[in-house]
Amino acid sequence: MIALTTTSIAWVLLIVVTAGFIVYAVLNGRSAREELGSEIELAPNRKKYLEDEELEGRRLEMVQFTGVVLLAITVIALPLYWVFEPARQAGAVEAQEEIFVDWGERLFAPTAEGGFNCAGCHGGYAGSGGEAAWNVTDPVTGEVEAVNWKAPALNNIFYRFDEDEVRFILVYGRPFSPMSPWGVEGGGPMNDQQIDTLISYLHSIQIPRENCGVGEDDPKSCPSGNLPSDIQADIDTRAWQLVDDGTYGSYGEALFNLDLGSGAYSCARCHTPGWSWGDPGVTGQGAFGWNLTGGKAASAFPDEADMISFIKNGSNYGAKYGIQGQGSGRMPGFGSMLTDEQIEAVVDYVRGL
Repeated sequence: MIALTTTSIAWVLLIVVTAGFIVYAVLNGRSAREELGSEIELAPNRKKYLEDEELEGRRLEMVQFTGVVLLAITVIALPLYWVFEPARQAGAVEAQEEIFVDWGERLFAPTAEGGFNCAGCHGGYAGSGGEAAWNVTDPVTGEVEAVNWKAPALNNIFYRFDEDEVRFILVYGRPFSPMSPWGVEGGGPMNDQQIDTLISYLHSIQIPRENCGVGEDDPKSCPSGNLPSDIQADIDTRAWQLVDDGTYGSYGEALFNLDLGSGAYSCARCHTPGWSWGDPGVTGQGAFGWNLTGGKAASAFPDEADMISFIKNGSNYGAKYGIQGQGSGRMPGFGSMLTDEQIEAVVDYVRGL
């Protein structure tokens, strides 16, 4: 707000100064016309100048007063500029971010509104999750089937991935899914500037987090925050209901297979074939993510605490994990989505597959 006020004052001063120069130019032009033909009589070096009494009287005092006023303005203006400059810069950054968000929203818009139809698959402008028409091919029979693929919500995408990972997904897409490459480097239509503005829009629609740390002022992106407790409680309630009605045999199994709601997807989305279009195969047998059955999870992570940490933080690109594992960046982190108890229940279930 301070930055915007300072900018407004600067514009007013610029207009006043500009108007003054225009007035001066007009008046000077008019007086110049009177001098035409009278150069000798009116030439400054041929006219009698003011007497010493007049020069050293009122006129001198006015010149001195004007100098003091200008000095005072300089002495006051420079410190004020120093005080308000950080706010002005912050205001400029905020204004730029607002412009980026607006541009990104136009790209996110449905095709009918001139956008690239991100909203069409991912649940409208709120990015709360939706469906995408897709064709899948049976690897055994070769039969092609039209399905509705569950497109994940994007209003908590930065809960699970950092900005570089989101950028990679946007540029190169998700192979073997409806998510096609959108960046020029991946063969898509968007340049780097458009990808940047789209990411700015995604930041703007994030579900505000709870329990942000000291100095983390933005609840939509604070690193230490977590999904609101009421949403986590809803996940907990639905998981136990599925256990109580016999759909799943344990709390961890229910969480593994649960559509987490509020835009999140479960472990089964990537680790169970067919889950994404409502026709799940063997639980944990692998799809976009690796096969977890046959004790593979426990073999990859002999130390259960390492596996818990891996699920919390995700697969950081190039980072080591477990036994001879190296992160590809594809595994999201669920530490901000689920509680510690929920993650531990999932790990306990997976290690027993």
